[in-house]
Amino acid sequence: MQRTFAKWGTILMALSVGIGAFGAHLLEPRIGADAIGVYETGVHYHMIHALGLLMISITVGQIGESKSLKWAGWLLVAGIILFSGSLYVLSITGIKVLGAITPLGGVAFIAGWLCYLSAFLRSEKVS
Repeated sequence: MQRTFAKWGTILMALSVGIGAFGAHLLEPRIGADAIGVYETGVHYHMIHALGLLMISITVGQIGESKSLKWAGWLLVAGIILFSGSLYVLSITGIKVLGAITPLGGVAFIAGWLCYLSAFLRSEKVS
């Protein structure tokens, strides 16, 4: 599990940088200020939660594997796909119905962080 989340975290971090650069250099002049703001929000949350995956990977190495950590990691991955992914597509295409998907990603982020907390509360290795 540690290697899995380290891989996902590093891949998603690299992807967030690439997606951010794409938005800043190629999209901004084409989609307008409002849409680029939506896009940048997606990049921001993408990057923060990819870092969260790296934190989970490190935590697995410190306190061991647990269901809570596994759920935390996969929920952050799902959140990036649903939240950031929907904002990317919404900002580029203008399809407003995609905005209904974004909160599902937000819920996945919150649930992931609560699972992460649960792993600490249940671990005997944390002092």
